[in-house]
Amino acid sequence: MPREVDVLIVGAGPAGLAAATELRRRGVGLVLVLDREPAPGGIPRHCGHSPYGLREFRRPMTGPAYAERLAEEAVAAGVEIRCGISVMSLLPGPVVEISSNAGVRRIAARRVLLATGVRETSRAGRLIGGSKPGGVMNTGALQGLVYLDGLRPFRAPLILGSELVSFSALLTCRHAGARPVGMVEPGPRPTARFPSALLPRLLGVPLWLGTELLAIEGRDRVTGAVLRGPEGERRVACDGVVVTGRFRPEATLVRSSHLALDPATGGPEVDGYGRCSDSAYFAAGNLLRPVETAGVSWSEGCRIGAAMAEALADALPPPGADRISLGGEGLAWVMPQRRGGAALGLQLRVSRAVSGRLSVRVDGREVASRLLTALPERRISLDLPAAQGPVEIVLEEGR
Repeated sequence: MPREVDVLIVGAGPAGLAAATELRRRGVGLVLVLDREPAPGGIPRHCGHSPYGLREFRRPMTGPAYAERLAEEAVAAGVEIRCGISVMSLLPGPVVEISSNAGVRRIAARRVLLATGVRETSRAGRLIGGSKPGGVMNTGALQGLVYLDGLRPFRAPLILGSELVSFSALLTCRHAGARPVGMVEPGPRPTARFPSALLPRLLGVPLWLGTELLAIEGRDRVTGAVLRGPEGERRVACDGVVVTGRFRPEATLVRSSHLALDPATGGPEVDGYGRCSDSAYFAAGNLLRPVETAGVSWSEGCRIGAAMAEALADALPPPGADRISLGGEGLAWVMPQRRGGAALGLQLRVSRAVSGRLSVRVDGREVASRLLTALPERRISLDLPAAQGPVEIVLEEGR
């Protein structure tokens, strides 16, 4: 394990591996990628279904094949990947403290990229009542048991959620030979875009909209769940519950460090080049917001990797002080949160179904506007002109 590197990357998922490969292709010397998992690839390594790789490799791939291909390209480019290593703290310098079977040590780097991804909100985080039997898990745990360990954890589970990952859980159950008794969505419509919601119907699995999961029943194993929907409360027999989605950035390292955290996204605060509040640290991928596809994370990793190579060559402009703020109750978050260059591409999300006029104001002057109709979890992209000054994005609903 080297004690000094040019770039250290925390996280060997699509964003981290893409950035590492891009850095090496641009001539950066020693690029080291660390991951706590036993193998590189991130979340796709657990997903035995397709499609992955359309953006990157122009063909559909399963998650494990896609993860393996990303790692192979990184190694071929000269990236050093070390797995089974936990990063314990991020220090100014930048210096990263790690723990492995060899003990605890520190690695100094010229630049550090954080690409630790996201995690699903747990049952406890959703305040679901009832007993605590075995057979309750998130999608990641389900996929690990099925695709990595070859196990079938249940035969007739209930799936909570209707995000893209929820339908991934449905496909994983089907692969394992389990038949879900139903999918539960508290909202009035599926969260994922059409035609994802057709999948349960094609597989003969009911999708119950406007329905809450109140409690889980069972002693040693799940035996049922209590639901509350348009027709009142009822009990559904099942032998497992998969709690999916409601992703949040895996930002534990950021929270315990000197880096600024954005309370809206739950990830680190960054500028348009991915620089954190300490400009020696960068961030990319789903650590920045919940949640994007593997292909979008890969693309962002390539872009941030290129920016880091420019930073190492002192070719980036200095970090900007102009902040980007939101106005209007319907807007949930914006990313990046600071300017850092000329023209800038922004990502937005809404907290509920909205319709109105989106206005971009720089130093109090409107520089762009558009009509917006959007639902939660839908990607909203916005180009910010190259004007200087504080930026405010305002949603005027009903206009």
